[in-house]
Amino acid sequence: MRYMIINKADAGSEAGKFPSPEVAEGVGDVVEALSKAGVLLFAEGVHRSSLGARVKVEDGKRNVTDGPFAETKELIGGVIVVEVRNRDEAIEWAARLAEALGSEVEVRRVVDEADFDPESGLYVN
Repeated sequence: MRYMIINKADAGSEAGKFPSPEVAEGVGDVVEALSKAGVLLFAEGVHRSSLGARVKVEDGKRNVTDGPFAETKELIGGVIVVEVRNRDEAIEWAARLAEALGSEVEVRRVVDEADFDPESGLYVN
């Protein structure tokens, strides 16, 4: 099963600041451990929201809103995607990342084709 571990942006990352050496080293150690365990699919940080945009299309009209975005607690700071046996294993890795970051992370299962029933149009898992 694939899971995405999402870390949230904070005031520092939104200001374009690189994490402290301790945080950078801790996250690097977690990513290295994920790689050595053979479960890492990818890990990437993202730039601050002031360099991004939100795109909405309604009634055929495109609306683009340039960043920055006000609510930093809802912004993504980076993602790690892992392939693990189950949710508990994903949570164990997420806990290691949360500890390294000193903040909360979110764990979400990635939808696979087998999760979707084309006849009912519903997710089955």
